[in-house]
Amino acid sequence: MLKRILPIMLIAAAVAAFFFFDLGHYLSFDTLAEHRHTLATYVEAHALLASLIYLGIYIAVVAFSLPGGMVMTLTGGFLFGAVWGAAMAVTGATLGATILFLIAKTSLGDFLLAKAGNTIKKLQAGFEEDVWSYMFILRVVPIFPFFLVNLAPAFLGVPLRVYVVATFFGIIPGTFVYALAGSGLGQMFDQGGTFSAANIMTPTMMGALFGLGVLALVPVVYKKWKQKGKS
Repeated sequence: MLKRILPIMLIAAAVAAFFFFDLGHYLSFDTLAEHRHTLATYVEAHALLASLIYLGIYIAVVAFSLPGGMVMTLTGGFLFGAVWGAAMAVTGATLGATILFLIAKTSLGDFLLAKAGNTIKKLQAGFEEDVWSYMFILRVVPIFPFFLVNLAPAFLGVPLRVYVVATFFGIIPGTFVYALAGSGLGQMFDQGGTFSAANIMTPTMMGALFGLGVLALVPVVYKKWKQKGKS
């Protein structure tokens, strides 16, 4: 019995601590702007340790479905540069999502399924049609909330291998965009500018991500066309 409720207790305690101690305050754009010099100095002096700390925090944010993922990606680009920051963000997000996927397979599944809501039923048909393409497009194009896309595959029988590979490669484009934007925050801070997500996800950028999503659907369209030709 204890083994069944222990994961629930741990996650509930972590989420409760996050909100009780207002830890979300530290995962905000204002906090990054306020402490940018201190953070940059620490990274310069302790690059490896800072990278590991950043990676650990990112994993925890995703695994516990906590707010702050976008700020974490921007921070990675700001502190470590676009390439290394994006690489760590992709790694952290993939590992965190995988942990949540595995947790959803345990006794926590019913609780997390209730949290996901009825929207999960809308995803079932897509996974049944072509699991690889649908998993990939859900990662490339943010059609549904990130936490929901992390949970739904566990409930709908998506293999772990498909989940991990599609997650890793699917989030690379969007993550790199935010990390690249983060790498230019220093200049914006110095000029007293303000940040807005709309400055990153412009219509052009959204169009590019949508295009990648369309490419991911090509196998599905081809499969249907081939089946229609045989009928």
